[in-house]
Amino acid sequence: MSLENTPSEVREDKSMRHTTAQIEKDRRVLELLSQTFGTISAASSEIINLEAILNLPKGTEHFVADLHGEDEAFRHILKNASGNIKRKVREIYGNDMRDSDLAQFCSLIYYPEQKLELIRTEEEDLDDFYNITLHRLVKVLQSVSSKYTRSKVRKALPKEYAYIIEELLHEAPSGESKQMYYNRIVETIISTGQADDFIIAICNVIQRLSIDRLHILGDIYDRGQGAHIIMDTLSEYQGFDIQWGNHDALWMGAAAGNDCCIANVLRIAMRYGNMDTVEEGYGINLLPLATFAMDTYGDDPCEVFLPKPEAGCTIYNDRSLALLAKMHKSISIIQFKLEGQMIDKHPEWHMEKRKLFGALSADRKEITLGGKTYPMRDSNFPTVDPADPYRLTEDEQTLVDKLHRSFVISDKLRRHMNIMLNHGDIYTVANSNLMFHASVPLNSDGTLREIEVLGKKMKGEELLQSIGMLMRAAFNNDTPAEIRDYATDYYWYLWCGPESPLFDKEAMTTFERYFIEDKSTHDEPKGFYYLLREREEVVDSILDAFGVTGDHRHIINGHVPVKVGKGEQPVKANGKLMVIDGGFAKAYHNTTGIAGYTLVYHSRGFVLVQHEPFSSTEEAIRLGTDIVSTTQLVELSQNRVRVRDTDKGIELQEQIDELRELLFAYRNGLIKPR
Repeated sequence: MSLENTPSEVREDKSMRHTTAQIEKDRRVLELLSQTFGTISAASSEIINLEAILNLPKGTEHFVADLHGEDEAFRHILKNASGNIKRKVREIYGNDMRDSDLAQFCSLIYYPEQKLELIRTEEEDLDDFYNITLHRLVKVLQSVSSKYTRSKVRKALPKEYAYIIEELLHEAPSGESKQMYYNRIVETIISTGQADDFIIAICNVIQRLSIDRLHILGDIYDRGQGAHIIMDTLSEYQGFDIQWGNHDALWMGAAAGNDCCIANVLRIAMRYGNMDTVEEGYGINLLPLATFAMDTYGDDPCEVFLPKPEAGCTIYNDRSLALLAKMHKSISIIQFKLEGQMIDKHPEWHMEKRKLFGALSADRKEITLGGKTYPMRDSNFPTVDPADPYRLTEDEQTLVDKLHRSFVISDKLRRHMNIMLNHGDIYTVANSNLMFHASVPLNSDGTLREIEVLGKKMKGEELLQSIGMLMRAAFNNDTPAEIRDYATDYYWYLWCGPESPLFDKEAMTTFERYFIEDKSTHDEPKGFYYLLREREEVVDSILDAFGVTGDHRHIINGHVPVKVGKGEQPVKANGKLMVIDGGFAKAYHNTTGIAGYTLVYHSRGFVLVQHEPFSSTEEAIRLGTDIVSTTQLVELSQNRVRVRDTDKGIELQEQIDELRELLFAYRNGLIKPR
């Protein structure tokens, strides 16, 4: 007999037997679930709650990449939600406020403590200002919180003011009595001297709810002055993830005790005249390096090693610049020696061509590469022994040991690396978006390239997963010593290795950039991923390999700055791939023509926000200036994306299914209510 011809009461019985069998299979899970939802009414209420959440618009996700220590610009785009807060304010008050007043009001939302301090010295009628401002802020908060449950909004509120703000937020005036109630709350806030605190609290909640999830696609570190400040900011932030970049891997390797990484970190800091993160941020003692530099290169002008002009090193006088250049040269020569030792230690990495001391002429005034001879810009190498060029002198080894200890004992550096490990990975898939910093290694035909790691050849998702586990192994005390040592070494390969998915270029031509004038030697040919990522079929094959599904799926990455000024576009492969490295670092502004991107994914679709250089936090507070941003609509959804359409929605639906199963068990006596 077919099921379609079975009487209804028999069909119900068969369904019940099937469900009963499922209950027995899931009993352990359901018993645990019953500890939280112990009655039929409790389970039913939670189902109603979750079903309602599924129909809310999805929260707004922000994607940024290659921050490179630009803490002021980064914190500002968090505060203004990449211009989204100003857009909301303009929607609500565009016809009621002049542009100048609107800019000052937005400045208050971004920097409430500092702005209020300024207003108190200028405003003649503070009570009137407080009254108007509190009413306006509540309207903005109502707008940005409309896509969230009351529970989520409540969790974002400071406990001491949560009840009052909720009353203001959810009890909008709808009659004379209600209006009097509402106005009286505001008047009492002012009369009790709590207006400043309430304004600050509401502004902070507006900022927080304007970004539901923050994705950082690598390279928080190097070049700019404030990578440690960015990490401090993230330590107090909720709802973010990091996809590690090669500059992040460099710092992680330094924290793990990789001397090649330590030397590179210090060299880059000096190349860009940025000592704040190293010295003030992490307390690295550079006095031994300064002493060594003066002793070794005291009579050497080290002109090649002066900080890069585009770094804008205006804080140094001539004397300090001269010392910085000597320190820069000292650590660079040490770096090249350490790297030569690392290459010899790991012949499986096939990086012998990067040992360039051996290509120098006897007088060190020329170097021969690829059969062509070039003059050297600097030939003074007093610590390099021609017979054994990669051996550290006794003084160099002593210095390396001191620097090593300074990095591995830095408590703050270790805390920040724990944030990297706890919130980060080499790649992430979220809501049909595959995110990574640089590349997925490819062959010339667009197929996934096999890379050998620890004697095993892997490609695609397996490769990235294995590298991610290896990176964690360097910080895991339970890892066997041999694996941990290799994992620590591997951080340097991730930084500059030709088959590293965080780099994926033929070579990092650091030596050539310092010592050879001919720029043709500075080229760093990119891997096939960069050459083929314009092709939609290649992007589709990568997404398939990582199991990314959905009608609107994408790859999002950074690493290589988009040269907007030269007509390059960040959106590729018919909209399926987005490169969001627009040059946050000041050193890149001339190259890219802009100052960074934010990709915003809200319930209506994707918007790419292109930023102009940020003046300063001080000007934003005093004058109400903002980052000038332009938006480009990348992809618009015909139907508004709901929570049920997201990864979170899948999780919630699974919880609903389990709760419905628990309800069945309660109602049929298979599990007893508590």
